[in-house]
This record gives sequence, structure tokens and C-alpha cells, in this order.
Amino acid sequence: MKKSQLTRRTVLSRASVFLAGLITGRSASASSVTPKAAEGPFYPTPGMRSSDTDNDLVKVMGVVQEAGGRIILLKGKITNKDGEPQSGLRIEIWQCDLNGKYLHTGDNREITHDQGFQGFGHDITANDGSYQFRTIMPTKYPGRTPHIHVKVCTEKKELLTTQFYIQDHSDNRNDSLYRRMSTSQAESVSMAFTDGVDGLETTVNIVL
Repeated sequence: MKKSQLTRRTVLSRASVFLAGLITGRSASASSVTPKAAEGPFYPTPGMRSSDTDNDLVKVMGVVQEAGGRIILLKGKITNKDGEPQSGLRIEIWQCDLNGKYLHTGDNREITHDQGFQGFGHDITANDGSYQFRTIMPTKYPGRTPHIHVKVCTEKKELLTTQFYIQDHSDNRNDSLYRRMSTSQAESVSMAFTDGVDGLETTVNIVL
């Protein structure tokens, strides 16, 4: 088409298509980011934590008995929106024990805390952005579907706080935080379990 044949309508039409592409691209990019979620009232401050805060929550240093509950391996990778691995990040998880008790002074219900369960742990992402935790299958807490709290940060800045859920759990549909997410967002923070070499395992990748 010659330059003289570019009508005002043609120019406007092409501009509309271009802008629509930008909007669609931005939406697609935004939807791929791991959704944020409330920290909740039971994030354990350093003074509440066990001296053992490694990535194995099932075994507390100095305690003979391991945690009660079904042991799982939770792993994944942390990347940015371009798929580039994010190494050297601190990832933390915390959750209630088999009895539904959090390792937090604010959880003052008369429930015995499982002394073999660490309640809180952290890992540092490797060069490929990978992380790994040994923990238990999340259990019910009053008013909530089973979940694991997750926080990602650098030494100076919090990057993400979210929650992981059991895929297709019957209580998910009744959970107010879970219902706020779109289908794709819920899928991105859902744990689907498979039989691994050392038992049940699940992979949840995080996009910042």
C-alpha cells in the first residue's frame, strides 16, 4: 500500500490493534506473577522461633521424635517474569502442626504443640532459583482450608507473601482467601502431589 493510501481510518485501526496488543501483553504478564496473600496473624517473629530454622521442618535439632503428620517434600524454582532464575533469595514457610497449632504466642488455644515440628523454616535459592523444604501435609485450622504460608525476601526487602493450598481440597471453595483468586492464580499456588523417591512430593514454582 502506498503512503498516500493510508487513510485516517486505517491509521486508527492499526493503532487500536497495537494498543490492544500492549494491554493483552501486560495482562498476560501480570497474570503469570504469583498472587499475593495475607501474612496472617501467626508469622513467628525471631524470638518465637526454634533455634533450628533450616528447611527440614519435620526434624527439630535436639528432639528425638520427628513431627507427626504426613511428610511431604515441597520444592520449586523462583524466577522473574522473564523466566530468569532468582538465586540467593530467602524463602520462608510456616504452618500449623498436625494438631492445628501454630508456633506463635498469639495462638493461645489449649492445644498441645507438636514438639517435633519446627513450625517455621527457611531456604536460600540456588543458582538455578531452586528451593526445597521437608515438611508435613498442611492441616486444618479453624475457619481456613489447609495451607502453607510463604514469604520471599532479600536481606533488605520483602518481595512476596503468599499461601500454598492442596489442589482440589474440598475446603478450598469455602475459604475466603482462596476464593479471591482467579482460576489461573489458584492453580499457580496449588500443590499437586506425586509419589517421589522419598515419599510424597509437590512442585510449586514462584514468579516475581
